[in-house]
Amino acid sequence: MEAELMALATAGATTLVQQMATDGWNRVRDRVVAFFAARGSVSAESVGSDLDTARSDLVTAQQEGDEETAADLQAEWRVRLRRVLRADPEAAAELRALLAEVQGEAPAQQVRDVHNTISGGTYHGTVIQAGNINN
Repeated sequence: MEAELMALATAGATTLVQQMATDGWNRVRDRVVAFFAARGSVSAESVGSDLDTARSDLVTAQQEGDEETAADLQAEWRVRLRRVLRADPEAAAELRALLAEVQGEAPAQQVRDVHNTISGGTYHGTVIQAGNINN
C-alpha cells in the first residue's frame, strides 16, 4: 500500500509542477486548493499562497535555465501529497480523478516522421532545415 501511495503522490506532484507553467494553471490550482482544503489540515488560503509561490519560483527558474527548482518543487509537493494520502485513504480516489481530469485536458501530441536526404556531393557546411509544425 505504501508503494502505491508513493507512486500516486509522485504522479500528483509531477503533474502539478508541470501544470504550473501552462495556460490552464488557474483551474488546476483551484482544484488542488480544494483537494487540500477538504482535508481540513490546512486552509485554502495557505495552500493557494504556497502554490502561487511555487509557480512564481518555477517560472523564474525556467527563465534562468534552472532545472533543479522543478525537481525541488516536485519533491516538496510529493511529500505534502503523501502526507494527505496517508492521513486520508479516501483522498487517493479524489487525487486519481483529479489527475485523470488534468491529463485528459492535455492536448494530444502529433507524431510526424521527418526524412531528410542530402544528395549530390559532399557538403562541408551548414545544412538548414525549415518547416511549419502547425497544421
